[in-house]
This record gives sequence, structure tokens and C-alpha cells, in this order.
Amino acid sequence: MALVGMIAALAGCAGQAVEPEPRIVRVEVPVAVPCRTNEVAVPPWAAEGLRKSDSLELKVRALLAERRQRIGYERELLAANEACR
Repeated sequence: MALVGMIAALAGCAGQAVEPEPRIVRVEVPVAVPCRTNEVAVPPWAAEGLRKSDSLELKVRALLAERRQRIGYERELLAANEACR
């Protein structure tokens, strides 16, 4: 008899439709955005035009000038990279 009562109780619950309560859920997801910066131009390097026959003084001056060019170029690249953060 108890079994019949439990089946009747469960059958009564199955017939009732329970509608879910509507709710708004906000989900924050980071979205990758492509970085757009101006392209850093590669300078014409001072030591590119050196020849074997050039004097030592000319070679040293060109290499020192190219070192300064590379430092400036690296700073521009770092600034462009930092702008994307």
C-alpha cells in the first residue's frame, strides 16, 4: 500500500510543469584585438657601403654611427611594441 502511495505522489509531481525563472547572466570574456601601429622603418645602415679597401678610421666611424642607428631603431621598435599593451 505504501508503494502505491509513493507512485501516486510521484505521478502528481510529474504532471506539474516548473518553468525556470528568467535571469540575466553577464559573462566577461577578454577578446583579442589586433594591434595597429605605424610600421617602424629600417634605416639605411651606415656600415652597409663599406669596402675592404676603406681606411680603418672610416670603418670605425661607420660602425659607431651604425651603433647609434641601431640603438635608435631598437627604441622605436620598443615604443611600437609598448603601444600594443
